[in-house]
Amino acid sequence: MSRWKALPAELHPHVHQLIVRLRRLKDHSELSTRQLAVKTGYSAKSWQRYLNGRSLPPLEAVEAMARICRDDPARLLVMHEIAAQRWAEGRTAGTAPPEDSSATPDHTPTERQPHGRLLRVAVTAGAVVTVLSVSVALLLAVRLTEARAQLAHDRADAEVTVPATVSETLVPVIYTCRLERRDARWSAGLSSTTDILLSNTQVGLEVAEAQCLLRRAGTAPGEIDGVFGPKTRRAVERMQKQNGLIVNGVIDPPTWQALRRAAPE
Repeated sequence: MSRWKALPAELHPHVHQLIVRLRRLKDHSELSTRQLAVKTGYSAKSWQRYLNGRSLPPLEAVEAMARICRDDPARLLVMHEIAAQRWAEGRTAGTAPPEDSSATPDHTPTERQPHGRLLRVAVTAGAVVTVLSVSVALLLAVRLTEARAQLAHDRADAEVTVPATVSETLVPVIYTCRLERRDARWSAGLSSTTDILLSNTQVGLEVAEAQCLLRRAGTAPGEIDGVFGPKTRRAVERMQKQNGLIVNGVIDPPTWQALRRAAPE
């Protein structure tokens, strides 16, 4: 297990809990930060900042960690929502100007009593707002998980031949592009699909096929690793813009058609 540095003492307990959970997932996966960067699309330096409590990891990075380490994504999403709120509250509190205690006038016990009641009301209202915020975050996380499960079920019903997009190994893979043209269509020899939707955080042979075709089209996505990360998304957007397509960063049927299209000899 890795020897971690102590987290900053000023971190809110909810932020501290999220980072400790991410550290445990990394230790369990036995991945280095460089391997983690290859699998998620976020740099090794970024992961060092996230895991040492110097910056809050974005939602996409937490989702990618859950997918790679096969952890419950709903639990991590809830932890991230709460941690993000506490992180923002901590930054706001840190920028507030300190009060000048020397300018505070002395009060008699009878004068302080109304202020005490106001303070109790304010604390109670703050607690209610916090409970409501956490409840909303939990509800959103549950709804998000249900929506994704329903989407996966609908895709399975519509396309029973769609291969799985979840990697079966935690070891980084570099694929080889074997580009060839058949019947005025380009292929890299990894997948023959023309209509599977590919988007951020997905992995598999279909992603590697698209990366090979993006490189051939002149919008290199980085390494051909079968991981749909930020570099691959930017390459897709550049390719869509060059071909007059809708720029959405998603490899849809029109984008597949443009990637595979070859000029006649």
